[in-house]
Amino acid sequence: MWPVGACGPRGRVGATPEERCGTESDGTMLLWAMLQAQTFLSGGLLGAALGAGIAVIGAGLGIGLIGSKAMEGMARQPEVAGRIQTAALILSALVEGVALFAVVVAFLVQTGVLGIARGG
Repeated sequence: MWPVGACGPRGRVGATPEERCGTESDGTMLLWAMLQAQTFLSGGLLGAALGAGIAVIGAGLGIGLIGSKAMEGMARQPEVAGRIQTAALILSALVEGVALFAVVVAFLVQTGVLGIARGG
């Protein structure tokens, strides 16, 4: 089986770009790569990825802080540990719900359902 190169599974190891890719030159491959990058940026894919990533990171940090402070509170006052645990679980569920909502909105932007990211 031939190795997969820049132009697909054609060619052999050590071949020049013209031999590997047929009549395609490096200029057309560069143009193709630039068009793919422009589509990625203008299509909302980058914004959706950043939005989903930031939402998940924020939720992780928030839930971590909730758990940390709940443990500190339970260590300081063991007699109210049950109430603190209940409140921490409810707060964690609310933070996770907000993060899920943000990820769904990011994917709707990506697919163009909301009409925000699409230019035309």
